[in-house]
Amino acid sequence: LLSISCLGDCELHTSCGIQKCTTDFVSFTSHLNAALEDFDLEFCKALRAYSVCTYRNSKVCRGNLVYHSAVLGIGDLMIQRNCTKNGPTSSTNSEMTHDLCNYSGHTKAREHWEGEKTPPPTYLFCGLFGDPHLRTFKDNFQTCKVEGAWPLIDNKYLSVQVTNVPVVPRSSATATNKITIIFKSYQDCTDQKVYQAVTDDLPAAFVDGTTSGGDENTRNLHIVEKVSGKYIEMHARYIGTTVYIRQLGHYLTLAIRMPQELVMAFEESQDLQLCLNGCPSSERIDQSGYLPLPVVGKLLPWGAASHPQSGYTLETATTKCHEKMLVKDIYFYSCVFDLLTTGDDNFTAAAHSALQDVEALHPSKEHWHIFPRSGDDGVGRDRKFFVSLGLLCLILVPYL
Repeated sequence: LLSISCLGDCELHTSCGIQKCTTDFVSFTSHLNAALEDFDLEFCKALRAYSVCTYRNSKVCRGNLVYHSAVLGIGDLMIQRNCTKNGPTSSTNSEMTHDLCNYSGHTKAREHWEGEKTPPPTYLFCGLFGDPHLRTFKDNFQTCKVEGAWPLIDNKYLSVQVTNVPVVPRSSATATNKITIIFKSYQDCTDQKVYQAVTDDLPAAFVDGTTSGGDENTRNLHIVEKVSGKYIEMHARYIGTTVYIRQLGHYLTLAIRMPQELVMAFEESQDLQLCLNGCPSSERIDQSGYLPLPVVGKLLPWGAASHPQSGYTLETATTKCHEKMLVKDIYFYSCVFDLLTTGDDNFTAAAHSALQDVEALHPSKEHWHIFPRSGDDGVGRDRKFFVSLGLLCLILVPYL
């Protein structure tokens, strides 16, 4: 009846607000049942609200064919349903804003409009921690160098860039000391917001001093400080995205959950995204998933000048990491690798927190733990894994 075909498909940045009017109308009517006694009453209220919204946009939408089609369709429906032009309208505040600026509301509106049952949205997880270890949206786990500034995410809705610096002299291992996030403007839900964190400065506000985007009451985009100067969360309801940032020791960690369809909304020129495609092969430290740990019981043969007081053997590093992580998955082995590389106990906390973030944000519990491939079906739950890993990878010297 209403010839409106671009719900969810039109360009986001447009002066004509007909898409917003249509989305509101869908949200007002999607729950109505024609068999119920009050259907006509509620449907007419929604039509009046739709009509008011189109009238408010009459000037800016003057040359928009979709707008004129909507106006004609509203008039036809009001005649069919015997709706009076004057009368109560559907609420245009909390319910409307909730659906317009809530990602799950978008999917429900599309489902209602297209008339077909659609599966629930798929969410993806990406995390970066340590020196540094990357878990991609495809659940691939890598240890990389990536010194300097690199894009983790770069799509139509969100950009995330990290800067990594060397952690110890004469080593290719790096860790993150700066994170920059750009939430791009989206309809009436939020204007563009930029967030930046650097070592010892983890603010609970965007760079403009605000703590939210759009209407402060709806909290479409907002920052929550969990631990002052150490841990913040960012929640972007309008794109169904959550970001955790922590500082542990001198370095930062990041974890993010985002809908798959938004993750994939990028141009060809935006293909360099570590969260999506992983690190370039030239930047990889691990060997086909294996972390290059030393042979059991041997100190890394680093000179005292380059690594004073490193102090960890594979055995003592294993014991230290096992205090925080009982399951010997890739997060556990990353902890061991980081202790042997840096001698910094804060990397133990970083690996443990990274696993906690996975458990909080990753949509599939069965995929929380990733186990390295080994001779015992990829589990490698005891000291024998390190022996076989040591024989395979020898020592870390080639990467210094």
